[in-house]
Amino acid sequence: MTNPDINTNYIVRLSYMTQEEDWDRDLLLDPAWEKQQRKTFTAWCNSHLRKAGTQIENIEEDFRNGLKLMLLLEVISGERLPKPDKGKMRFHKIANVNKALDFICSKGVKLVSIGAEEIVDGNVKMTLGMIWTIILRFAIQDISVEETSAKEGLLLWCQRKTAPYRNVNVQNFHISWKDGLALCALIHRHRPDLIDYSKLRKDDPVGNLNTAFEVAEKFLDIPKMLDAEDIVNTPKPDEKAIMTYVSCFYHAFAGAEQAETAANRICKVLAVNQENEKLMEEYEKLASELLEWIRRTIPWLENRAAEQTMRAMQQKLEDFRDYRRIHKPPRVQEKCQLEINFNTLQTKLRLSNRPAFMPSEGKMVSDIANAWKGLEQVEKGYEEWLLTEIRRLERLDHLAEKFKQKCNMHEAWTSGKEDLLSQKDYESASLMEIRALMRKHEAFESDLAAHQDRVEQIAAIAQELNELDYHDAATVNARCQGICDQWDNLGTLTQKRRDSLERVEKLWETIDQLYLEFAKRAAPFNNWMDGAMEDLQDMFIVHSIEEIQSLITAHDQFKATLPEADKERMATMGIHNEILKIAQTYGIKLSGINPYTNLSPQDISTKWDTVKHLVPLRDQMLQEEVARQQANERLRRQFAAQANIIGPWIQTKMEEISHVSVDIAGSLEEQMNSLKQYEQNIINYKSNIDKLEGDHQLSQESLIFDNKHTNYTMEHIRVGWEQLLTTIARTINEVENQILTRDAKGISQEQLNEFRASFNHFDRKRNGMMDPDDFRACLISMGYDLGEVEFARIMTLVDPNNTGVVTFQAFIDFMTRETAETDTAEQVMASFKILASDKNYITVDELRRELPPEQAEYCISRMTRYIGPDSPPGALDYISFSSALYGESDL
Repeated sequence: MTNPDINTNYIVRLSYMTQEEDWDRDLLLDPAWEKQQRKTFTAWCNSHLRKAGTQIENIEEDFRNGLKLMLLLEVISGERLPKPDKGKMRFHKIANVNKALDFICSKGVKLVSIGAEEIVDGNVKMTLGMIWTIILRFAIQDISVEETSAKEGLLLWCQRKTAPYRNVNVQNFHISWKDGLALCALIHRHRPDLIDYSKLRKDDPVGNLNTAFEVAEKFLDIPKMLDAEDIVNTPKPDEKAIMTYVSCFYHAFAGAEQAETAANRICKVLAVNQENEKLMEEYEKLASELLEWIRRTIPWLENRAAEQTMRAMQQKLEDFRDYRRIHKPPRVQEKCQLEINFNTLQTKLRLSNRPAFMPSEGKMVSDIANAWKGLEQVEKGYEEWLLTEIRRLERLDHLAEKFKQKCNMHEAWTSGKEDLLSQKDYESASLMEIRALMRKHEAFESDLAAHQDRVEQIAAIAQELNELDYHDAATVNARCQGICDQWDNLGTLTQKRRDSLERVEKLWETIDQLYLEFAKRAAPFNNWMDGAMEDLQDMFIVHSIEEIQSLITAHDQFKATLPEADKERMATMGIHNEILKIAQTYGIKLSGINPYTNLSPQDISTKWDTVKHLVPLRDQMLQEEVARQQANERLRRQFAAQANIIGPWIQTKMEEISHVSVDIAGSLEEQMNSLKQYEQNIINYKSNIDKLEGDHQLSQESLIFDNKHTNYTMEHIRVGWEQLLTTIARTINEVENQILTRDAKGISQEQLNEFRASFNHFDRKRNGMMDPDDFRACLISMGYDLGEVEFARIMTLVDPNNTGVVTFQAFIDFMTRETAETDTAEQVMASFKILASDKNYITVDELRRELPPEQAEYCISRMTRYIGPDSPPGALDYISFSSALYGESDL
């Protein structure tokens, strides 16, 4: 606010009294006046020198070397003088005083009859005259009311302020002040709480003056510059001393309105800071919660502890689906909202001329993006692991069942074989019986060799079960080891029995060739039938039409061999028939037992009937699998048909959104409406994603893990959909920030349209970004005269992360920053300096007196203690606090 009584903006150069007075004549200064000037000027000088931590005792002595004189000028002007000479010789002192006098002259002051030698020599008259000149220039010159001179302006200000008071009539700067009432009236006019004017008496001038002096020194920080007795006892008090003292009141009270303005500015700045800190705290909280969720979720996704059963693994897959459908989508929205809040906060900080918000370590948007990326990588790996593990368990179940089947068949075949091989029946057998035993043993060896493959298959299956980490591998290994040990023992017993039989082989003479031939042909044929039955009952697992078709082809090839096998059966049975015919022809009584084999013709017929029965069952099983694979193929095509539509739709929407904020004409509100419609269309499309999720779940439940009809996986669609939601939300936020920028900076829609038109023209690739060369051309087209250094400085503003491109939002921020005014740290410091009465520190009482309670306590809680020789206990450092407001955030 501007005081109507004081025109502080209109300054009239003072016609210095030093130009109107003859200091030679003033050498005859009245002793009383000289005493008053000494005291007043000394106190005035010390009121400023104490800010530098020093003072003077004797005005004509302490300024003789020029050092404190130069220091005084630096304090009251706020400027630096030339470096003083350090010597103590007379010419050093004269040089320092001349530097001070030259500085005074540089401020437009014409010194009359004042030279450095007089000051160095301690000429009291000249020294007082010089100090008076300084007071005029730096304390009184700028006082002007209604275009009057400084002296007249100060007098007019005093008259107006004291006009309502009884017994006060200010006409000059000497006798009008002798009774002290004028000084008390000035104080009461501005601070009625300090003096009760109604109790003052005109007949008590000393009491009135001392009251004014004491109150001014204690409450207004105006040092006592006069003695009441000297003023009262002097017919005409010294005018210069009175003017000097009264000017201090002018500056003390004239600053009250400046203090109010300063307080308002500080409150405004603090309000912005408090709001920004609240947004920072909200960001930190949301970021911490999201990062904590990611931190908790990743170990779950990284857990690769496999379950032992297919059912348990299917439950893990279902839990993962719940995570994708239920738990993750809200976090996707939180991540998007976090980015939006961050961008909005940064925009507000830029608009308030604050530095960019730097979240605490590990909570940058990029950190969250990296954490999210890590989550999705682990998530993808977890899903792949689940599917791989399900395939593994499926394979394990298949292998385990196959292992049991082969073991059962092998153990059934080996049952009793060790006892048979351990018999010593040959010891009491006839020659013919021994030879029969030898042939029987040869047939057994043939059968044993034929079963070697099955034992190797059993061992191979057991090894694969171990490699695939089968949960009951111990049982499998024990059974396999038992079979292998038994097999080794059979080999040993077989060899031992052969050795025994061979020792008596010479006793064998006659052999029934037909029995022997039957045994030799029946054994491999029987083994072939065993293998055929095993193959016909073999479990299989396929994942495509091609694979099942391959099995059908193999089965058809097997069926094609049946006629040839039937011939072999007929031939084998023919041998048996020949035996019967010979026996009937020659009247041989057969025991009904082939001495060379345990296989009977009935065994061959029974197994052959079993093989023929299993063939159509295998046909049926294969056809059922064909039907299942055809159903799976339909699911693949159904998923692919939707994915091939949804995938390109998402990509198209991403491309449209990337251009919409630049291409759409009209106001920002119209852009916002258009983007909102885009967003609603995208939200309405969500049902298609949900339907695709359903088809994807059906595919997984059917154990379909590949699809040649589309390049889009459900993971691609999910990621694309989440990116689309994030992109439209971020684009809407950018337009919101542009609206915020426009409204905060007072930028018109026409200016924004011009900015957009310029940006569009130089956006060569139509991707919403300009490269540095295009940006330079754009600035030149708008009238910027750019050198390399200036352009480099601008690039650090619009591309602080050195990405090599300039976005539209960065371009808008730069253009608005170029045209708008904002508060600065220096302005806030200046405001605090006013509240602190020009001190370099401020007290708690001053803050609570000048600022509203909330803002005052905010400052008190954040300001650090001021360190300085002139500071009282509890002094606060407002300079570092102001810098911090525009520096790095504590958050």
